[in-house]
Amino acid sequence: MTGAAEVPREASVDVIQRELTAFARRARAAAARVHPELPLVSYTLLAHIEEQRGCRATDLAAHYLLDKSTVSRQVASLEKLGLVERRPAPDDHRVQVLHPTEAGAKLLASAQASRLAAYQERLQDWSADDLARFADYLLRYNSTSTADFPEPPAR
Repeated sequence: MTGAAEVPREASVDVIQRELTAFARRARAAAARVHPELPLVSYTLLAHIEEQRGCRATDLAAHYLLDKSTVSRQVASLEKLGLVERRPAPDDHRVQVLHPTEAGAKLLASAQASRLAAYQERLQDWSADDLARFADYLLRYNSTSTADFPEPPAR
C-alpha cells in the first residue's frame, strides 16, 4: 500500500485533529442557521431529549459529562425558546422529565432533513464501499471513551 503507509503517524493525527476541528466549526455554524439563538450544545441536548423520548436534566449531564449547572442553563434557554417543556414522570410525580414541545420537534425534524440533504450532496460521489468504511471509522472513533481525552488547560 502506498500513500498512507508512507505518512508518519503524527502527521496523520495532525490532519485528523485539524479536519475534526473544521467539522465541529461547521456543525456550530449549521446549528446557528437552524435557530440563531440556539447554540450547538443546546441543539445537541434537544436532540438527545427527543431521541430518548424524554429524559431528566441529570441524565443529560451524565450522558454528556457536563456540569449540572451548565445543563440547567441550557435547558432554561430551551424552555424560554419554547422548545422544551417539563412534565412529571409517570412513576414519580416529584421528578420532572424534559420533552420537546411541538415547536422543538418541528425544529429538529427540519434540521435533520436539511442536514441529511447536505450530507447526501457532499457524499454523492463516494462509493458505497467508501461510505461504509467512513461510517465504520466514525463508529470506531466515537466509541472511544471521552475519559481518554485530556482536560483542556485552565485559563
